[in-house]
Amino acid sequence: MPRPERAKELTAELVVDAAAAVAPAVSPDGRLVAYGVVGHRLPGGEVRVAVVGGDGPGRRIADGAGRGGVPKWGPDSGAVFLVSGGQEQRLLRVGVDGADAGEPEAVGEWRGGVSDHVPLLDGRTVALLAADEREGDVKVWGRHLPPDRLRLVDLESGTVRTVDGLGERHVVAVAQRPDGGPLAVLSWSTREIDPGVLTAELHLVDAVTAAVRELGPVGVEAQAPVWWSRDGVWHLAHLEVTPGHLVGGLAVVDAAVPEAGPAGERRNLTAGMSVCPTELAQVADGPPLALFAERLDTALYRLDADSLRFRRLSGAPGLLAGLTASRSGETVALLASTAHEPANVHAGPAGGQLTRISDTAPELRGIRWGVQERLDHRASDGLALDGLLIRPAGRPREEGPFPLVTLVHGGPYGRYADAFALNAVDCGQWLADAGYAVFLPNPRGSSGRGHEFAALVAGEVGGDEWTDVLAGIDLLVAEGVADPERLGIAGWSHGGFLAAWAVARSDRFKAAVTGAGISDWGAQAGTGDWGILDAALGGSTGWDGPGPHLHDRNSPLSYASAIRTPVLILHGEEDTNVPLGQAIHFHRALRHFGVEHEFVVYPREGHGLEERAHRIDALRRIRAWFDRWL
Repeated sequence: MPRPERAKELTAELVVDAAAAVAPAVSPDGRLVAYGVVGHRLPGGEVRVAVVGGDGPGRRIADGAGRGGVPKWGPDSGAVFLVSGGQEQRLLRVGVDGADAGEPEAVGEWRGGVSDHVPLLDGRTVALLAADEREGDVKVWGRHLPPDRLRLVDLESGTVRTVDGLGERHVVAVAQRPDGGPLAVLSWSTREIDPGVLTAELHLVDAVTAAVRELGPVGVEAQAPVWWSRDGVWHLAHLEVTPGHLVGGLAVVDAAVPEAGPAGERRNLTAGMSVCPTELAQVADGPPLALFAERLDTALYRLDADSLRFRRLSGAPGLLAGLTASRSGETVALLASTAHEPANVHAGPAGGQLTRISDTAPELRGIRWGVQERLDHRASDGLALDGLLIRPAGRPREEGPFPLVTLVHGGPYGRYADAFALNAVDCGQWLADAGYAVFLPNPRGSSGRGHEFAALVAGEVGGDEWTDVLAGIDLLVAEGVADPERLGIAGWSHGGFLAAWAVARSDRFKAAVTGAGISDWGAQAGTGDWGILDAALGGSTGWDGPGPHLHDRNSPLSYASAIRTPVLILHGEEDTNVPLGQAIHFHRALRHFGVEHEFVVYPREGHGLEERAHRIDALRRIRAWFDRWL
């Protein structure tokens, strides 16, 4: 009898070197899909084009996906446009048919950062979202981040026009009306997230004359404008936080845009839905398509023009993202991931069976992964919850109890989908490979169960969201999966906050890892990128008197004297989302009270880890920390 083949060893290098597909884009005629491939083994990345319904990942047409070279189709489906990296960025046209196929042609240049590019329907113009080149190194606050301005590149001459009518506003998104009409432009008052996301406005820009028409303010975190037509009247829909809230689920908000005069009344098209929109895709010949987070899964919806409600076309287990549609809306391309398959490009009919196109990390198929189980349970107050359990690789439940590490996601408006995740932050399978059971909870405040569920965490971080996590741990202990004497907890960003909160409010955990976590909500409101929106989570700013303040009640630092659990603190030195000071303050409090801990700072890193050596170090360090204490 042949011996079973031994599973391939999972190493930190194998984890971080796996390539990933990014930025799928289906051609307007629905025939082809362009996408990027990035990874540490592909310096600069590459762009590929494949046939929808074809066999294989297609052909490489250009380098640059890893330097922001996101492919965007021209209106005739004969070429893609991308922006090369470097100090002097070039707009490149790459043909996909005929003799010039795969030969990048420079059609424009810009000194300064280019955030996005949108080929226009006249076939002669590309809109750039690009900042002016910064002069000097003195930072005058409020003007220290040059805004992205709307530039129009003439492809024949290479000349670049700046749309001056938008002033110094920071342009974040552009969508052209499908009949070749004006551009819908979404802007912030400043590039700074606070107050930028609180000051979003919509404008119409004539692509020929550059004349600007104001449509007025829109909601918090407005994004992804899309055009569609109903009864001969054009509409603009977009995503924003549910109107009237700073914290809560995203909503699709829509308004009619007549040829003249003000925009119509804004209407929430997703009010009362128990799922959460995540993406919108414009369709030239009909209402928009959208992706919705449905608990642990994702589904494709289309707006019904008659009822003004979204109708479900199809669902898929796990995660769907990066939705794009052909001109007719009959063909879509997106990234799809299931429990044991990393995200790859899939394409096909909207609402029908999609075919996998890319295969960026075949080397991972030889690994024996931990089985990923779905969990449905109840909070202490009866609220329905879900999450995931990853069993130790190759181990059935019956062999438990196992040491359990709970990994809390960020946000808090994030979620765990029943998808494959393997990186320095979402390292569940990395820990399962070392013999740990891993719990991935979706407490209140998460995406996937509608606005009301997401809004429950406003001003109450560390409250019921924390008891939701405990309820899942208690369930796994009661079922014999988790060893109550060997519990660990970890997380990044908001998950890092909850890991710090866990050890400050409980002595159940034998080890913790806090990555880029918040320890003081008052300081976070004053120094973090999200400012007032973080204050809406933490409960207060502390600017209105000596207290007591809600943010002190909700901050792990307020309870540092009670911490006895060994803590590993990881943080990027250049993090502006959750500044390094949050970790330094937490470290000093732990040192003051004699708590066993290790404080690691990664130079040049922001809110996540990008450099290969740092990702490898974090994976090894996290596993070694839990090995030591569990």
